[in-house]
Amino acid sequence: METGERSRPEVGTEVPGGGGGGGGGGVSGEPEVRVGGAGLLGPSGRNGKTVVCARCGSTVLRPGAALYSRRELFLPSMRQSTALGPGNSSVEGDVLQEHWLVDDMYTFENVGFTKNVNSIKYLTCADCEIGPIGWHSLDDSKSFYIALKRVKHE
Repeated sequence: METGERSRPEVGTEVPGGGGGGGGGGVSGEPEVRVGGAGLLGPSGRNGKTVVCARCGSTVLRPGAALYSRRELFLPSMRQSTALGPGNSSVEGDVLQEHWLVDDMYTFENVGFTKNVNSIKYLTCADCEIGPIGWHSLDDSKSFYIALKRVKHE
């Protein structure tokens, strides 16, 4: 691997060097979600709009329930183009930087959790089961992330 190239992270891993805070551009040439300009960011850095499932419109978070956070996390693709099996263990996905951070799982309105995958639980819509829309490490009981690009805001 050449210098500066990033290897594909394993499923259920935080991307190295992807700590909280900080600025920077989008990952993999993807445009950043315009948080302030779109009215997504409310008072005190919290979500200013209702966060809803992109597929069924079910409410995930009420306004003011989550803090804006920048942290690089790998989430598997919501639509895998190939079946996983013994011959193919590669998981397609995205490294996402912009998230809503919740410190208590009971803050969510409609969120489901997957089984453990390498000490990670992925978050899904509890109504239509699409996902993953977010990420939770079992090593940190107070951090639940919802990726801004995986949900809509109303």
